[in-house]
Amino acid sequence: MNEVFNDLRFCIHTFGCQMNKHDSERVVGMLEALGAQQVSTIEEADVVVFMTCCVREAADVRLRGQVNSMKNVPVRAGSPTGRRHVAIGGCIGQRDGEALVRELPNVDVVFGTMNLASLPRLIADAIQKESAQVEVLDASLDFPTSLPSHREKNWSAWLPITIGCNNFCSYCIVPYVRGREKSRPLEDIRKEARGLVLAGAKEITLLGQNVNSYGRDLYGEARFADVLDAVHESGVRYLRFATSHPKDLNDQVIERIGSLERVAPALHLAVQSGSDRVLAAMNRRYTAEHYLGLVQKVRAARPDIALSTDIIVGFPGETEADFQATYDLVKEVGYTQVFTFIYSPREGTPAAKLPNDTPREVIQERFDRLRDLVECKAWEANRRDQDTDIEVLVESVNRKDAGAVSGRSPKNQNVHVALPADIDPASLVGSVVSAHVSDARPWFLRADYTGLVER
Repeated sequence: MNEVFNDLRFCIHTFGCQMNKHDSERVVGMLEALGAQQVSTIEEADVVVFMTCCVREAADVRLRGQVNSMKNVPVRAGSPTGRRHVAIGGCIGQRDGEALVRELPNVDVVFGTMNLASLPRLIADAIQKESAQVEVLDASLDFPTSLPSHREKNWSAWLPITIGCNNFCSYCIVPYVRGREKSRPLEDIRKEARGLVLAGAKEITLLGQNVNSYGRDLYGEARFADVLDAVHESGVRYLRFATSHPKDLNDQVIERIGSLERVAPALHLAVQSGSDRVLAAMNRRYTAEHYLGLVQKVRAARPDIALSTDIIVGFPGETEADFQATYDLVKEVGYTQVFTFIYSPREGTPAAKLPNDTPREVIQERFDRLRDLVECKAWEANRRDQDTDIEVLVESVNRKDAGAVSGRSPKNQNVHVALPADIDPASLVGSVVSAHVSDARPWFLRADYTGLVER
């Protein structure tokens, strides 16, 4: 099979969550191991791989638009295949399967979330047999970490601890396209964390649709606190995790957030709504009061914690009173970041069958009102860091200022750091620097470089 990939060039386009980004790193690792070369644009590529998300309707529309537009892109000179091949994987691949080939005739390969390892074989068959190849499995035999990987950033690594989801929130398609929850053995996680740190990772982000429920399938009880202990022992500088479901955030995990120094002071705790009635309809299995109690516990354990969340506006049947409850919760918590979405019905989920007669303009007005509050509270939170000294993990040279770098603080804030004239910005990418915050804005901080912490 390797000869098919010699001189083959590929690019990858990733939509959606961190798990998709991690899967994309596996795709790159597999194809490069066979001799293919990654390129950055469709024009340069012989194979274009789309790793897709179907949580929101916009991702479906975007995928179809991009695939259709590729019909007009000329094949690169010297292409060994004589044409451009298109592969669609991820959640849309898992959900739609054969239908994608019928709907999009220029698609050559469709694979699901459960058979990532099959992609090289499917691409080779599509090229050699000159016919579309579709393989979508109902279950995965192996955890994706058994596959080769090419990390996008040497200093930052994803570390999946679970795949799949057992929550079945009424609006969410994920359990249907990612399957039932499956946990990795704790010792495998511990070993991989050590290896990532030895390979240069300064930041590890633990991944799972619900990291807080880790281990129930293996050990009969949630043991996410043990995972935090194990990865903390690796010596990684920043330990992060996503995503946390409020119903499973227990006192043991909250205690670790407060006591483990390498756990970054940032927690994403998706609330979705502040209305108990809407939360029940969403099948979230907690109340606003319970959620606010968790916030109080977390802040007591880690006073400097930065909280972020997800909120859906316009869920079927949402009233003005329901929305006001959400608005009031956001005002009380004071998040540093909120990912706000207008409800998007997903076929196959229970919520898609619910009547939703709220006018679109009403939903949009609520969304805009919430967005304004979110910006106000985010600015308020960031202003607390004005004139303080912080660490920044540098990710890139600043796009607008060649004399500055951009990165993230331990609180996951975007930070733009101005440098002295004698420092090459590119030399700091992947390093940890210290900086003094000179200006706080809603979505970023400006700071001045004060020193190198770790190369």
